[in-house]
Amino acid sequence: MNLFEQLADYLAAGGHGIMLPLLAIAFVLWYAIGARWALLRRGSNRNVRVLLARYERGAGGKVDGVLDAAVVRGLSLRGQRPRDLRRVLDDAFAGHRRAVRRHRVLIGTLVAIAPLLGLLGTVNGMIVTFDSLAEMALFTQGGGIAAGISTALYTTQMGLAVAIPGYLAKGMLDRRQAQIEMDLAQLKDILVATARPHPAPAAPATD
Repeated sequence: MNLFEQLADYLAAGGHGIMLPLLAIAFVLWYAIGARWALLRRGSNRNVRVLLARYERGAGGKVDGVLDAAVVRGLSLRGQRPRDLRRVLDDAFAGHRRAVRRHRVLIGTLVAIAPLLGLLGTVNGMIVTFDSLAEMALFTQGGGIAAGISTALYTTQMGLAVAIPGYLAKGMLDRRQAQIEMDLAQLKDILVATARPHPAPAAPATD
């Protein structure tokens, strides 16, 4: 029996009404986790001050990641000496903040739904079991008690198998997001603190 046939048998054992939605959730969940992982590339592993100093000297290297791109953009804006640099940086970094939060809600929702669907399958399986007990049917054409218990166990297993790895991946990605947001806030503070003051407007000439 090949892998595809084993998977088909496993899904059939738990009932397609629950197992197929769980399989779809697993696919969407890991697609979102992969996309979020790609979006949360920090770039250089150096701390913000060291990275900023390297780019100021022109030795930053390839721009590859959220923080690298933010440093390059921030230095460019600081060089333009706007009157309200903090507000300008807030606007410039808004896209980075949106990017690192993308798919976060979707992943959390799918991780929460998966065990609930597994629980729904468990309830359906127990209903079949109790119906069989009421009819004193240990074995029927539909499987009776054995089929009900089997459905309950398979759907619970599938729901947990989808939710637990997803929950662990979500926690790791959320920690990475929090670190990047802290780095962006620190970068903004450093750029504002090191900016040259904007020249005061010239006084009007007097006769």
